[in-house]
Amino acid sequence: MEHRKKGRKLNRTASHRKALFMNLCISLIKHKRITTTLAKAKDLRLYVEPLLTKAKNAAKNPELYVHYAREIRKFLKDKEAINILLKEVGPKLLNRNGGYTRVLKSGFRLGDGGERGIIELVDFGIADKAKTETGKTAAKAPAKKTVAKKVKTDAVDEKKSDKPAKKTAVKKTKAAKEEKPVKKTAAKKTVTKKKKED
Repeated sequence: MEHRKKGRKLNRTASHRKALFMNLCISLIKHKRITTTLAKAKDLRLYVEPLLTKAKNAAKNPELYVHYAREIRKFLKDKEAINILLKEVGPKLLNRNGGYTRVLKSGFRLGDGGERGIIELVDFGIADKAKTETGKTAAKAPAKKTVAKKVKTDAVDEKKSDKPAKKTAVKKTKAAKEEKPVKKTAAKKTVTKKKKED
C-alpha cells in the first residue's frame, strides 16, 4: 500500500521543501514559464494548481474574493505574485476545468546530467505566443511609424522654442573654445623644442 506517499522528498527537509515550492510558484506566476528539473516541475503541479483553482473561483464569485485571496496568501508570501494571480491569471482560467499547467522535457543539465523540464501556464504558453507573434508583426510596423512621427513633432517643437536651441548653441561654443587653446598650446610646445635643438 502507498498511503501518504504523495510527492517527492527531493532530499530536503519539510520546511526547505515548502519554501522551495513557494518560490517556484511565485516565479511561475510572475514569469508564466520557468525551467527547472523535471522532478521539481512535476511536483510543482501539486502546489500551483490548487492556487490557480482558488484564483479562478475568486474571479467567478466576487463575494468570495477576499476569502480566496486569504487562502492564497497562506501559501504565497509575495504580494505582487498574489495580485498577478488574482487579477490577471484567474480571470483567464474561467473556461478551463483543470490542467492549468504543462510540463515539457528539455534535455539534460550539463553539470550533473539532471533531467530538465519546462513548466508553463497553458493559457500563457508557447502556442499562444506563436499565434500572437504572427498578429504582432503586422501591428509592429504602424507602431514604429507613430514613434517616428512623435520624434518629428518633438524636433519641430524644439525648433519653435528658442530656449533649447540657445542652450545647444552655447554648449557648442564652449566646447569649441575649450578645444582651440588645447591645439594651440600643443603646437607651441613642439615649436619650442625645435628651437632648443637648433
